[in-house]
Amino acid sequence: MPERPLLFTPGPTEVRPEVLLAMSRPVISHRGAEMEEMVRDILAHAKRIFRTEGTVLLSTSSASGLMEGAIRNFVRRRSLHLICGAFGDRWWQIAADCGAEPKASRVDPGRAVDPDRVDQELATGGYDAVCLTHNETSTGVTNPLEAIAAVVRRHPDLLFLVDAVSSLGGIPVDVDRLGIDVCLASVQKALALPPGFSLCSVSERALAAARRQKGRGYYFDFVRLSESSTKGMPLATPSVPHLFAIQVQFAQILREGLEARFARHAVMAGRVRAWARERFGLFAEKGFESDTVTCVANTRKIRVADFLSRLRQRGFQVSNGYGALKEATFRIGHLGDHTPESVDRLLAAMDEVLGG
Repeated sequence: MPERPLLFTPGPTEVRPEVLLAMSRPVISHRGAEMEEMVRDILAHAKRIFRTEGTVLLSTSSASGLMEGAIRNFVRRRSLHLICGAFGDRWWQIAADCGAEPKASRVDPGRAVDPDRVDQELATGGYDAVCLTHNETSTGVTNPLEAIAAVVRRHPDLLFLVDAVSSLGGIPVDVDRLGIDVCLASVQKALALPPGFSLCSVSERALAAARRQKGRGYYFDFVRLSESSTKGMPLATPSVPHLFAIQVQFAQILREGLEARFARHAVMAGRVRAWARERFGLFAEKGFESDTVTCVANTRKIRVADFLSRLRQRGFQVSNGYGALKEATFRIGHLGDHTPESVDRLLAAMDEVLGG
């Protein structure tokens, strides 16, 4: 294998050798007792990671597919999208492209969604669902999920749909306690698996709403997916190597313990934020900085592309800013199975580049 830099991008992130090795196992039939046993084991572990007793769905797709599925299954007409960055905008665009009437409630990039503003928006009525990006990967902002969930719960007819793509497994997400109806995530971020697979939790009341919905499609029909999940089977042909890897990785996540995992992410984030404050600045609003990805404000006006290139030569890869923030920021992913020690090595390498 050619040498490559260690990934400190916001996703994909580094994958443990044991997980990669699991993907090289001989393929098994996706219809049979061996597959059923594996899927049931994965689902049991996934429920603990989501902190839910509800249904968990598995999808050979990126989370964008599940975003589209959530719109087609749960939005009859109007959805409210709480947007603080590019991936909140993506969900709004998906809803518009699916023929819904999505309302965008935007805050400036780098700011967090204000629960009081959510309350004002919902007072106008007429929505089927509220869509929130918990951890906005493009800006390094973690929205106040608990406070927003409390606001949404005051409107019992609304479904609460949450994108936890870059938070699940690295930042607490308590699905049942917070009353989240749909919580979706990709596996290549804090879950530290190769990209190309996603999963979500779905509440019983959300499934009841989906059964009344027309035009759900097939591949992302949450009703069909839930029926397959109940049987311990995939709906359609899955990425079997991903399932091998997920089984290994989810068992390791639970061996580490969720609280220990969250604490490790907080320590890594603290070190990266301290480095960024001293040398540049933070793009995220104070008090809402993410524990999985830090968005560094390019206050020194360095050439970000050159900085990233020189860092790669030292064996590390971080990401430039996303979209319009390409040169105004750069992003450091401290998530998955990275450690405080590996983060320290990254920070030392970045200092070498800046000092050079």
